[in-house]
Amino acid sequence: MTDILRLFLGIVLLTITLAAYFLTIGALFSNRVTKTQRIVNQTPGRSFGVGFVNILFFGVIAAVFFSIAGTSSGLVSGVLNVPALIITGFLILLLTFGLSGIVNELGVRLFPDYVAWKQTVWGSVILTFACALPFVGWFLLLPYIVCLGVGATILGSFQRSE
Repeated sequence: MTDILRLFLGIVLLTITLAAYFLTIGALFSNRVTKTQRIVNQTPGRSFGVGFVNILFFGVIAAVFFSIAGTSSGLVSGVLNVPALIITGFLILLLTFGLSGIVNELGVRLFPDYVAWKQTVWGSVILTFACALPFVGWFLLLPYIVCLGVGATILGSFQRSE
């Protein structure tokens, strides 16, 4: 029973942390998040496809670098860890902007009467708890949201500003 309470407390604390994180990212990089949000709204299928291909491609490259670095030692291990960490960091950066856009879009759709910061908070709360749902949230919703967010950020990066 204590494991369930500990897990629930962890999810609640993660939700609060993510809400604050998405509010900060939205405030500091409002143009990027708005562009990503618009791409998520306009072309979700294309965004998912682009995100899936890029995560698969760069994820495999990073995994190969990490794997080779794990079996080697010394300087070779350090040299191979650097590009793997750079690729992983870049994917996390893309995911940050993508999830911020998705959280904002979710808040706008579900709570149109709220002010923007409340939409972001409630969007992040709903998305966090939805992705915490066993099996369906873990293996269907979370990978979909991750691919959608990364793809929307990539597509938004290569679109002209209007």
